[in-house]
Amino acid sequence: MIRVAIIGTGAIAPAHGEAYRTFAQRCEIVAVCDIFPEKARKFAERFGTSIRVVEDYRMLLGDEDIDLVSVCTPPYTHASIAIDFLLAGKHVLVEKPMAASLEECDEMLSAKEKSGRILSVVAQNRFRTDMMKLKGVLDSGVAGEIVHAQVDSYWWRGHSYYDLWWRGTWEREGGGCTLNHAVHHLDALQWMMGMPTEVVATMGNVSHDNAEVEDISIALLRFANGALGQATSSVVHHGQEQQMIFQGKNARVSVPWKLFASTSKPNGFPEEDVAKENEINTLYESLPEVPYERHIGQIDNLLTAIETGNPVLVDGAEGRNTLELITAIYKSATTARAVPLPLHSDDPFYRRESMLSHSIHFYEKSTSVNEFSSNEITS
Repeated sequence: MIRVAIIGTGAIAPAHGEAYRTFAQRCEIVAVCDIFPEKARKFAERFGTSIRVVEDYRMLLGDEDIDLVSVCTPPYTHASIAIDFLLAGKHVLVEKPMAASLEECDEMLSAKEKSGRILSVVAQNRFRTDMMKLKGVLDSGVAGEIVHAQVDSYWWRGHSYYDLWWRGTWEREGGGCTLNHAVHHLDALQWMMGMPTEVVATMGNVSHDNAEVEDISIALLRFANGALGQATSSVVHHGQEQQMIFQGKNARVSVPWKLFASTSKPNGFPEEDVAKENEINTLYESLPEVPYERHIGQIDNLLTAIETGNPVLVDGAEGRNTLELITAIYKSATTARAVPLPLHSDDPFYRRESMLSHSIHFYEKSTSVNEFSSNEITS
């Protein structure tokens, strides 16, 4: 039986709690921690009858009854908590984004190597049937070499969203929609395409004057094979219509699933390539559905890794790649220059303090509440 502690009992923590409860024959939540003890007590009552409740996570570091820790706290605390638990001999699953800087990511990876424990970063969208199938189609090469990728990470959040005490600040949240919403799609992009070699970006705050951070960004990406990409990160799009489109030399494929293949007429104009569409559709339909989706799927993958010694799908290095891409978007948008990748340790945007000093404050945060009356979220 794998014994679990959950650190932070805010909006995302119930997704972890429900996932662990799904595998009650394999794991058990034994402790929870939150700086607001009443929140922690309510969480503990929801998920168990004998869950230990503490206000300081350091009280759990020496607890030999804990094997695995979910870190569900605000982003600026991820690194210190994860490192402490790794060095205490615990496996760690840390919510997105992995950390507040690349330097912190590297410190977490170093702690992982020293401890020999698993460090996994939440990227629950990888654990969806449509994403897994699209990845399988792209990896097969049947759509041809990808020449253009499009990411529309469209979300909508009301003005009060940034009233929560840690949101909307560079120091605590680490960024805006690019870091905390589009992270899912940008992670999937680098998983499917690899890392770009260059980023050009711009960003703004057009609807949330109670936040320092951006509420929209637009990035252009260049990949090593010459392919181009575009990624829009937003919390100002009504309808929240999200998609990822890959244009291959043979066909267009996407999430949500949509397929179109063209072949050339003698004069160069297109006509539908029905045979290629049938080939790709047959492959897509033959690929298996995932047994568990989103957080449940990722936690199943993590529990299996602990039980068997097999690698996790989303490790610390993968989490770092995603943060590096996001950091490059911020750097380009801040400096109004193209940013080559990878970023190195002497880069001004590598360290958190330096990033903070370069951050554009669109507005100053004027309202702060400890929690909302409802913790319901959409993901």
